[in-house]
Order: sequence, then C-alpha cells, then structure tokens
Amino acid sequence: MNQQSAQAAPRHAPQAHRFSVLFPATARGARLARLLAADRLRDWGVPCEAAHHVVAELAANAATHGRLPGRSFRLTLSVTGAALRVEVADARGERRPARREAGPGAESGRGLLLVEALADRWGVTDGPHPRKTVWAELGLPAPEPAPTGSGAAGGQKTENPGESTSPNPTPPARRPHPGVAHSGG
Repeated sequence: MNQQSAQAAPRHAPQAHRFSVLFPATARGARLARLLAADRLRDWGVPCEAAHHVVAELAANAATHGRLPGRSFRLTLSVTGAALRVEVADARGERRPARREAGPGAESGRGLLLVEALADRWGVTDGPHPRKTVWAELGLPAPEPAPTGSGAAGGQKTENPGESTSPNPTPPARRPHPGVAHSGG
C-alpha cells in the first residue's frame, strides 16, 4: 500500500462534508455513482481528478465482484481537513479484493493497482455481516493563494479598461445527469 500522507490544506471550506447514497449493483449503478460523485466533489470545490478515477474503480468492483441479486452498494464520500475518503460497501464480505497481475492483452484486472497508485492509503473493513467496505483516502491539494486586493478600487486589479481580473469567474453551467429528473427553472 502507498503510505504517503498529505499535509496540504484543502481547497474547500474548512467545514467537513459527507455524501452517502445507495446504488444498484449494476454497471449503470456504478456509472451513476461516478457521475454523482464527480458532481458532489465539484460542488464542494474539491478539484481531485484522482478521486473520480478511484470512485469509478471501486464502484465498478462493487457492481462486478460484490454483486448479489437484489442487493445494492453504498458510496460514501467524506472530506475532513485535508483528506477525502471514498468508501464503497457491498454485500459480498467473503469476496476480498486482491491485486492480481493482468496479462498484456487483458481488459480488466488493473483496478486495484490504479487505486493503489492514486490513493495515499486504501484498505478493506469488514461488517456488518455480510458486508465489506473498500476505502481509499486521498490528500487534497493546497488552496490557491487569495488575491491581495492591491490595485483598483473594490479589490480588483484592472489591467485593461473594461477587463476585470476578478478571482471569482462565473462558473460553467451545470449539466443534468442522465437518468435524473430535473425540474425546469
């Protein structure tokens, strides 16, 4: 396991965040988990592309190897301090994840290697029976320095007339997720 620990401060507000949802143990459920996790991390201001890959791998593993007919898997994201924790719990506690060597032409078998490479730490927690939780922790990047406020009135430094260099640009429009009903407005 990669045992590095990140000491950087988070980019998001200092408060802790938590998101937990059940998904069907299917390929579609794994895809929805990945999309909703990316959306939630964006909402929290956590710019962590590595987390998107970790969520995708753990959710796909739960849907593929942790599947029991009629049972779901749970994705939990939590941010505390300078760390993001990704947890995926499934109903197959007896099926422990194991790294394996994938052949050169194999289309699968590299997921846990990817998780190990991207996460600072990862592991498995048992219970409650018959469940297991595969988790990964990722250090969050340090925040960008805030503008000093020197320059033109109002704290904005104007380089060209009519052009503002505001530190808070307008965010891009949010796209609706497939399969999720949205009300107009």
